[in-house]
Amino acid sequence: MGELLAPPAVLLLSLVVLAVVVTVALILIRRARRNTFASPLERATFATLHTVALAAPALREGLSHNSASFALPYLRTLLETCALSMTDGRGEVLAWDGDADQHKPDVTSLADQVISTGRQQVMSHTSIACQYPACEVRGIVVVPLESDGAIIGTLAALTTSTAGPVLLRATAEVARYVSSQLELAELDESRARLNRAEVRALRAQISPHFVYNALTTIASFIRTDPVRARELLIEFADFTRYSFRTAGEYTTLSDELTNIERYIALEKARFGDRLNIKLQIAPEVLNVVLPFLALQPLVENAVRHGLSGKPNGGTITITAENAGAECVIIVEDDGVGMDPARLTEDLDDAHLSGAHVGLGNVDDRMRSAFGDDFGLVVDTAVGAGMKITLRVPKFRAGIRV
Repeated sequence: MGELLAPPAVLLLSLVVLAVVVTVALILIRRARRNTFASPLERATFATLHTVALAAPALREGLSHNSASFALPYLRTLLETCALSMTDGRGEVLAWDGDADQHKPDVTSLADQVISTGRQQVMSHTSIACQYPACEVRGIVVVPLESDGAIIGTLAALTTSTAGPVLLRATAEVARYVSSQLELAELDESRARLNRAEVRALRAQISPHFVYNALTTIASFIRTDPVRARELLIEFADFTRYSFRTAGEYTTLSDELTNIERYIALEKARFGDRLNIKLQIAPEVLNVVLPFLALQPLVENAVRHGLSGKPNGGTITITAENAGAECVIIVEDDGVGMDPARLTEDLDDAHLSGAHVGLGNVDDRMRSAFGDDFGLVVDTAVGAGMKITLRVPKFRAGIRV
């Protein structure tokens, strides 16, 4: 069986655009180091790309006081204005870079008009009143910052000359760039919210299918073997503490394997010798970072759908190998297996039926985190067990515990 689901087209488009910009920037940087710029245009292009690249990380955090404060100095370099300001969607100034901050009331007034009309606003020198005789401000331009069609803030440029067509267009272009970065920030946040929702869905799936059986098993040992019951209760507490933690979307392979060992200990108490596990883990990949609860659902799937229906039980083998820039993880069982076509149907209906919901959930989050090439690969057949392979990059920007 092949790969499962694709990421949003918008994310793919964003990554393609980012790749093109980065490629051009790298070419120009190499030329800069060799001092082989052929024209002033190339030098100007390099300077512009370098400046917007410096502003981008802050803007990708979303519109806030901190991001505006960090980005404005770089953006003002592009426009060469005496001051630059950014407001939020209510017209309140988030940050100000440059001189003439006595004109904040003018900026907020124009920002209110921009937010209410959706159009850029201009104040010429004839309508600018200032109590400072030495003030050089002769024009103010305020343009909207948009995300998904909604105005979320404004960008204001203050200039020492009349606000003519060149400044109007340049400010609008810079605002368009800022808006694109803020849209990407919103996309990142939407992805993060989706990941958190999927983890919550996975936790909800763990509860009914596992908690009841675990507690019932522990209860059965209370009178016959209280020491074993106490050990299992500690394992259960540690398992649930990890599974229901609130910190972070990612974890290390080491922590994920530790939690799997707790899960297996609890299931072995119920299945006895019918359930066995083998671990073949390369030490150098233990610190690889992967989505939180990426492996436990695969092991649970092997127990519930692979081995529980096999009279004599079987073995689950977990392998983690060093593969250059990647870590290859395989979760394999010698259980009853299933028809690949039936598995595809179950995955398509997982959110409705609950069958194999863990596999689809992990596949979604792997693709969301690392890209479409990193979804689950499932090999199975009736009577042949199931083998699930996932590849994890050892490094990916923005992916950390």
